[in-house]
Amino acid sequence: MSSISIIGLGSVARALAARALAGGNAVEIIGREPAKAKELAGVLGGATAGAAGAVPAGDIVVLAVPYAGAVAVVSEYGDALQGKVIIDVTNPVTPDFKGFVTPDGSSGAQEIAKAAPAGAHVVKAFNTLFSHVLAAGPAEGRPLDVFIAGDDAQAKARVSAFIESLGLRPMDTGELAMARALENVGLLELGLITHSVKHANFSLGITFLG
Repeated sequence: MSSISIIGLGSVARALAARALAGGNAVEIIGREPAKAKELAGVLGGATAGAAGAVPAGDIVVLAVPYAGAVAVVSEYGDALQGKVIIDVTNPVTPDFKGFVTPDGSSGAQEIAKAAPAGAHVVKAFNTLFSHVLAAGPAEGRPLDVFIAGDDAQAKARVSAFIESLGLRPMDTGELAMARALENVGLLELGLITHSVKHANFSLGITFLG
């Protein structure tokens, strides 16, 4: 199993932490408000609360904060993230859900990787799963697909093993540049909610034919 530090106290952080604990992983919760981090760790049961800004205990660090603050968080931690695998779950969409706030030709994950220390490896994952869908887990006996992208094969293998421990199915899409495609999938889902599906009780995945 894996040792996971989750930076963030929102719904995605809570859902990931709960599934990680159920999968036998060691989980550390980190937030800017220590009391709230301690409270969440207590509610989850089995998690510990870490100190914001200190070296995360986990080998894998999940960046479960809004994209607007994600690059700043990684910059603040700096060398404390040396040697860590950083999972980016963000979707850097504009407030009107029609585009991205990242530079043309880049992605949120790539911008986060620029801010990370050289010895850290960023892997895009979980950005296409709504928090309540992630919390609920497999539907009708079918595992949820988690699309991942990253430049380091070993880092992706570690993230894939973590995903499998959650009862989910990792789907490798290629190098970190593919994160932009995954963020477009996140944008696609928002478009579906707005224009056709009208709710967020769904997930996108792969069905093998024949």
